[in-house]
This record gives sequence, structure tokens and C-alpha cells, in this order.
Amino acid sequence: MTAQMSEPTVLREAPAPPPGRIRGRSAAALAVIAGCNAMIQLDDPIVNTALPGMREGLGLSAVGASWVINAYLLAFGGLLLLGGRAGDILGRRAVFLTGVALFTAAASLRGLVPTTEALVAVRAVQGAGAALAAPSGLALLLSTFGEGASRKRAIAVCTTVGAVSTAGGLLLAGALTSLSSWRWVLFLDVPLGLAILLAAPLVLDETARHRGRFDLAGALLSALGAASLVYGLAQAAERPWSDPVVAGCVLGGLALLAVFAAVERRAQQPVVVPRLFADRSRLLAYLGTLAVPGALIGTYFFLNQYFQQQHGWSALATACALLPLPVTMAVTATVAVRLEQRTGARRMWAAGAALLASGNLWLATLEAGDGYAATVLPALVLLGAGMALSVLPPTVLATSGLRGDEAGAAASVLNALQSVGGSIGLATLVMVATHTGGMAGGFTTSASFAGLVLLAALLLGRRR
Repeated sequence: MTAQMSEPTVLREAPAPPPGRIRGRSAAALAVIAGCNAMIQLDDPIVNTALPGMREGLGLSAVGASWVINAYLLAFGGLLLLGGRAGDILGRRAVFLTGVALFTAAASLRGLVPTTEALVAVRAVQGAGAALAAPSGLALLLSTFGEGASRKRAIAVCTTVGAVSTAGGLLLAGALTSLSSWRWVLFLDVPLGLAILLAAPLVLDETARHRGRFDLAGALLSALGAASLVYGLAQAAERPWSDPVVAGCVLGGLALLAVFAAVERRAQQPVVVPRLFADRSRLLAYLGTLAVPGALIGTYFFLNQYFQQQHGWSALATACALLPLPVTMAVTATVAVRLEQRTGARRMWAAGAALLASGNLWLATLEAGDGYAATVLPALVLLGAGMALSVLPPTVLATSGLRGDEAGAAASVLNALQSVGGSIGLATLVMVATHTGGMAGGFTTSASFAGLVLLAALLLGRRR
């Protein structure tokens, strides 16, 4: 017999001192959640910086190198929705700790692996850990900070910490790659993971467990559909869209997700609550979340090649050149809450999208002989500020008006859209750059993704 779910409760803000201020135990909890977000974001520059050394040290082929990336993406994208639901049923802190433990254990092993097969397996485990930790961490943030100024400030802090971790990851990975073995680079996020595991039980309260069962059919369909779609999009970055592997995986993934949507409408306890998609503002927030990775991902992808291949810069010099983007993002995120209070979410979101479009169009004019200070630096500043202003409004909109048993599902949907959006963005940019013969077309396409974010912001009503 199916267990009945407990009576849903609306997430409410606990009594606090001055509005928006974060102190004491709440500040410590936020530090742990933001630290997890930083650890997951730090991993991308670490692996990409170490990948050339991995290929040489382990004798990785081009296919093997791609699987080092794809194994993580498949596990992460495929298990995100299940990870959010697991937190609602089993307790978000418990699932959060399990995910961080898996991620940290895999990160500590990947620098020791002797073979390609072992490295790919460890990366898959790491992706599974991230799929449990990321949505549970966001759901814990929602339960710790109720709707209002304090939650907005908490989201801004996470954005700031994520940007700083990206900057630090670029510098540390570049420096260690230049000074030592690629294996040492892969241990960078292990100390942070261990610190989170030690601190989380002390500062994070376990959330109420909502009695129920896992929708196994929905979980399987969502995992296979999302994994197939992410893999197809990842392959589309290297193969034409007409390739049987690309077309088959993308179309198969979309078909499985369509069946998943139909199953969820009839499920008594679905993996993703259909009510989440009934709110117009939340749908627009989802559109913006899906599109915004495509407005930024080309910057790191194209400029890394531009600096290292065309100018012969080292990994460390390239990291320093890209540093203004995450630094500007971190600085802008610190004032985003006050700016949103003055201008409103709609105007701030639109301004962020406009800055993203401007930065990409500026980089589309970049030529081999252009100076860094005159051409690249201003564009990076525009992109950093635009990204900070484009993250807070959709995140707040997508996580507002939730019942107690919906936070995990809402967080997993948000994370899944970011993951799929990044895959769609990179595949589209590479395809355009390949067919147009340069990165100018790629940056112009990134500007079009920013245009979709701007459209979502403009369609948002003046009053929510």
C-alpha cells in the first residue's frame, strides 16, 4: 500500500533580527552550503586545466579524454531530479552529506588512478555525488532562509562564493600545472570537501522527512532521458547534428523526457511536482536559467584557445587574463540585493541580460592582433557584471511560493536546467564556430542566448 504523504507546509521565514541580515548559526549554515557550491564549481577549471596532463600521463586518446568529462556530466545530469526527490523523502542533510562524501572520495581517488577506465569510473561516482549534494544544498538554503531579503542575500552570497572559487580555481590550477604534476591539481577540492563533512552536522539542521515512496518509473525515465540528452549535446560539440549518435541520443532523450512528463502527471508521488510549472513567473525563471549558461560558456571555451594557441600564453597567464570576469561577478553580486530592492527584479534581470549581450558582441569583434586591455578586459567586466545580475532574479522566482515537500524537487529542476543549458550552449557555439570558421560566430551566438534571457525578463510582469 502506498504511504500517505504528510500534510504539506509552506516554507516560512523564521523570526530574525534586522531584515536580510545573516548571523550566528544561519551564517555558519550558509558558509557550508556556499562551500559545497564552490567545491562543485571549482571542479570544472581543475579538470579542464589538468586534462592535457592526463592525456600525456595516462596515454588518453581523444575519446578517452572526452569520457573523462562525459562520465561526470552523464551521472550529474541523469541523477539530479532523483537527488532532489531523495532529499525530500530521506532528509536533505543526510542526502547532502552523502553527496559531499561521494564527491570528496572520488576527488581524492582520481589523482591516484593508474588507468583510463578507473579514471572514468571515478568521475562517474563524482558526478553522482554532485547530483545528490547540489539540489539538497539549495533545498537546505531554502529551508534555512525563508522568502524575503534574507534568502536573496543568501543566494547572492552563494553566487559570490561561486565566482570567487572559479577565480581561485583558475589561478591554483594554472599555477600547479605549471609547477608540478597534473595529479596534484586534482586534489585541490579535497580539503574543502572534508571541511564541509566536518562542519555540516554541527550547523545544518535535518529537515522533516516527508513520508512517501520513490516513483521508480519516473526516476528511471528522468535519469535515462536526461543522461541521453546531455550525452547527445556533448557529442554535438564535436560531431555534426546529423550524426547518428548525436541525433539518436538527443531525439531519444527528448522522447524519454516526454514520456516522463506524461507519467508524472498520473503519479501519486512524482519525482517532479507538476505544480511547479503552473506559475508563469517560475516558467520564465526556468527559461532564463536554461539560457544563461549559453551566454557565458563560450568565454572560457574560446578565450582559453585564443590565449594559449594564438598567443602562446601559459595556463597560468591565461587564468590571470580571465580573472576579471569572476572577480567582477563576485563584486557585483555583493550589491545585487540592494540593487534589486531599488530597481525591482524585472529591471535588474533585463539589465544583466543586456550586459551579457554587450560583452559577447564586444568579443565577437576580437581579432588576433587586438590588445588585451582595449578589447578583452572591458568585455570580461561586462560579462561578469551581467552574469551576477542575471542569476539572482530567476533563482528567487524559481524557489518562491513552495510548499515544504517541494523544495528538493524545485532545486533539482533548477540545477538540471543549468546543466542542460550548459550542454546546449557549448554544442551550439562549437557548431556555429565550426561552420562560420571562427569564434566571432560563437560569441554572436552567445549574445543570442543573452537575448533569450532578456526576453524572459521583459515578459515578467511588473508585479509578481
